[in-house]
Amino acid sequence: MIAENVVLRDNDPRLPEFQSRGWRIVARSWAAELNAVDVDTERLTALIECLRGERVVREPEISDKAAILTLDAATVADYPGGIATLHDALGPEQATVSSTRRGFGVTGPDGGLVAMTFVDIYGTKVETDFTVVAREWRRQGLATAVKAASVLALLSEHAESFRTGGSDENIASLAANTSVGYTLDEVWSTLTPPAP
Repeated sequence: MIAENVVLRDNDPRLPEFQSRGWRIVARSWAAELNAVDVDTERLTALIECLRGERVVREPEISDKAAILTLDAATVADYPGGIATLHDALGPEQATVSSTRRGFGVTGPDGGLVAMTFVDIYGTKVETDFTVVAREWRRQGLATAVKAASVLALLSEHAESFRTGGSDENIASLAANTSVGYTLDEVWSTLTPPAP
C-alpha cells in the first residue's frame, strides 16, 4: 500500500478509487492559464495604476537579491495547501533575475520590497513560480499589481501563454489571478492514506 500523500487531478479516474479505499482529500489546488490574445492591456495597466501613495511597481535587479531573500524568508511559512503548493525557501540562485527568470515587485515608501512575483520563461511560455506579499501589506491589491506587471512586460516581449496556480485555501490568490484574466483550467486534490 502507498504510504505517502498522493496528488491527483480531479478528472483522474483513480480519484474515486482512492476515496473508496479510505483515502481523504486534505488539500485542493488549482492551475490557470492566460493566453496573449485574451490579455486586456488597459485593465492590467489600471490594476497597476490603482496603487496609491508611494508604492512603486518595478522589476527587481541583481542588487535587490538581499531584499528578495529577506521577503521570501519572512513569508515562506505562509503558503497554504500542502505538497502541491509547497514553496521552498529561495537560495541565492533562485533569487537572481535573468533572461529566463524574471521578477516583478512592489516597493513601499521606504524603498523596501513588500511584494513580488517570480516567473520562469520557456520560449513563449511563462510559468509563475510564486507570488507573495509581506503580511502587513496584504489585501491592498499588490499581488494583483505584480501579476499584471509581469503579464504586460512579458507580453511586450512576445510571450504567448501564462500559467499560474495555487491553493484553494488562498481565496485572495485566486481572486487576484482571475482579476488579471487567468482562467481556471485544472483542479487537483491531495489525498492522504487511511490510518493503518
